[in-house]
Amino acid sequence: MRIDLMAGASLSAAALRSAAEPTILVFDSGLGGLTVLDAVRRARPDARYVYVGDDAAFPYGRLGEAPLVARVLTVMERLVATHRPDLVVIACNTASTLVLPALRQRFTTPFVGVVPPIKPAAEVTRSRMITLLATPGTVARSYTSDLIATYAGACAVTRIGSQNLAGYAEAELAGAPVDDAALAAEIAPCFVTEADGRRTDVICLACTHYPLLLPRLQAVAPWPVTWIDPAPAIARRVVQLIGPLPREADRHGSALGAFTAGSCLTDALRTALAARGIGEVGVESIPLPMQ
Repeated sequence: MRIDLMAGASLSAAALRSAAEPTILVFDSGLGGLTVLDAVRRARPDARYVYVGDDAAFPYGRLGEAPLVARVLTVMERLVATHRPDLVVIACNTASTLVLPALRQRFTTPFVGVVPPIKPAAEVTRSRMITLLATPGTVARSYTSDLIATYAGACAVTRIGSQNLAGYAEAELAGAPVDDAALAAEIAPCFVTEADGRRTDVICLACTHYPLLLPRLQAVAPWPVTWIDPAPAIARRVVQLIGPLPREADRHGSALGAFTAGSCLTDALRTALAARGIGEVGVESIPLPMQ
């Protein structure tokens, strides 16, 4: 049976809504979760936010399943003890599909994960030709196959496991963007034309890093498509659990950034983080043990 990655709560929604100034921790392997953070902050700007990038272990796709589960549990032990969040968003498809059951078993803190946006893609496609653009690990997951079978059985779904796009997104924010030709080559397999003239009209961005590049992806795409970003759906789920913005809320909550190595923290990245409201950035050193 498929795990509901968006379910979120081991505590009741009523208990979560009682927090006057909720603390929401957004966690990713690197910088992709910033797209989710932006969406959630728009929905609950009054909350206190902690954004954590596990850059010591980036990219998660290079870890085996057991080491990845162990890694996220180890890091989360520290983060939950330090920041005491009211809710945690696992803003990473790879971690969500593998680690959420273990996290929910270990902690009483509610966890919300990321779902590859197959269902909304199937609802908006007209050509019935969808591309799932994800990391190789997410493309291969049985969870992903289950989503496709459940929600997109009437569609032709092309699965593209990008080896490089997450790294390109990290480089973009760090002030070292790749050129348009590299981006165009990376997404070229996403665009498929059938003999009857039908062609891909929807692309699911099933890695939270990818929307960081969305304006550039749109610019180099060979034809216009609908790009589905999962972040708005995650924000809606968080609001369902935490509650909507209180009427009396009249200020923006604080936002803290933390990285488990800090090697990604260039001046350009610090500027990009500050532009997203994360002015205070630190390192919570949690090295990745030798595998």
